[in-house]
Amino acid sequence: MGTKLTKRAVDTARPGQTVWDGELPGFGLRVSPKGVKAYVLKYRFHGRQRWYTIGQHGRPAPALGDSNRSGDAGESAHVWTPDRARREANRLLGGISSGIDPAGVRAADKAAESLKQFAKRYERDHVDPHTKASTAKETKRILAKYILPKLGHIRVKDLGRAEVAKFHSDMKAKPYQANRCLAVVSNMLAKAEEWGIREDGRGACRAIKKFKEAKRERFLSAKEAKALADALEKAKASGTNPHAIAIIRLLAVTGARRNEIEALQWSEVDQERGMLRLGDSKTGAKVIPLAPAAQVILSELPKVKGSKWVFPAVSGDGHFQGLGKIWREVRKSADLDGVRLHDLRHTFASFGAAGGLSLPLIGALLGHKQASTTQRYAHLADDPVKRAADQAGSAVAAAMGGGEGEVADFPASRIRSEKS
Repeated sequence: MGTKLTKRAVDTARPGQTVWDGELPGFGLRVSPKGVKAYVLKYRFHGRQRWYTIGQHGRPAPALGDSNRSGDAGESAHVWTPDRARREANRLLGGISSGIDPAGVRAADKAAESLKQFAKRYERDHVDPHTKASTAKETKRILAKYILPKLGHIRVKDLGRAEVAKFHSDMKAKPYQANRCLAVVSNMLAKAEEWGIREDGRGACRAIKKFKEAKRERFLSAKEAKALADALEKAKASGTNPHAIAIIRLLAVTGARRNEIEALQWSEVDQERGMLRLGDSKTGAKVIPLAPAAQVILSELPKVKGSKWVFPAVSGDGHFQGLGKIWREVRKSADLDGVRLHDLRHTFASFGAAGGLSLPLIGALLGHKQASTTQRYAHLADDPVKRAADQAGSAVAAAMGGGEGEVADFPASRIRSEKS
C-alpha cells in the first residue's frame, strides 16, 4: 500500500503534477500548469475511463453526510481538504459500483433547463396547442412580467417550495396577480414532472396558501346605466368609432364576454332567429339569445365588403381591437371610474336577478358551466322579496291608519288603545 495523500503532499505538489493517494485507487490531486490544485477521481464506467473533479483544494465544499468527522488538523470543515475529498471519493465509488456515473450526472445537471429555458417549451408544447388564445396570451404575459424575472434563473428540477413561497409572498400587494402566478408555476412544474424533467411528487406549490381576493364584481345601478347610455350618445355625436360604441352597447344588453363580441363574425349572427351561434368561446360552442335591443344594434351595423368580422379593424384584416382607450374615455364621461367592461356582464346578470330570473336561468344566459359560478348573484335575487315586503308593509301601515310610508308617524298611544 502506498502513501496516503496528506495536506503536506498537497502543499508540496508542483504545477503540472498529479499526486495519487496510496490507499484509495483512483483518488488523487491534479495541479494545473498555473498551479490550481484540485482533487480528482479516475475510474472506469462501462469499460470507459472517466475523470471526475471532486473539488478545488481550500475552496468551499458542500455539506457531506459525515461532515461531523474531523478533517486534517487546522483545516476548516467547510472547505475541500485531503480527508474530506477522500470521503467524497469513497461515496462516489459506491455509486459507481451501483451503476451511477458521477461524470454523467454532473453533465446532465449542468445541462438542466432553467425555468426561463423551460418556459419556451412549456409555451410551445402546452400553452399554445392546448389553451384558448386569450388564456395563452395571459399566461405568456404573467410569465414575462412576473415569474421569469424572479424565478427564471432557477433550474426547473431545483425549484423548491421555499423559492415559490417567497415569490408568492413578495406579491402580497397584488393578491389577484400573485394567485394567478402561483397557478401558472404549479402547472409548469406539473408538466415538468409529466415530461420527465423534474422528479415526481416534488409539489413545490403544495400547501402555499393563496391570498384572499377582494370581490371584483361591480354592478351598475339603473342610474349608472342611464349615465353610461348618455355618455355613449355623447361619444357617438363627437365622432367616436361607431363600432366601439356598438360593442359596448352589445356587451351591456347581452351579458357576453368581451372577446365574444369583439371577435364576432357575421356567420355567427342568426338574425332570423335572434341569436348568436358562437363556434367557440371560453366554455366551448355557445348560443347567445339576442334581446330586441341587441337585434336593433346589429341590424344598424353596415357590413364591410370583404370582411367576415362584424366589427372589422380600422386597418388590416383582423377584428376591432381599440376598445380599451375608448372605454376609458366613455367611463370617465359617465363618472364610472373603476368600472371594467367585464362589469357590464355582471350588470346584465344583476338586472336579471333583480327582475326575478332564477339563478339556473341566469347561468344559462351567461353560458356558465358550473352552478357555483352563478352563485355570486344569489344575493341580488332577494330584491323581488324585498319589494314584496315593502308592498305588504305599506299595506299594513295603511290599514293601521297611516298612509303609505307613514309608519314612522303612527302614534304609539293609538296602538295601545286599539290593543285594549
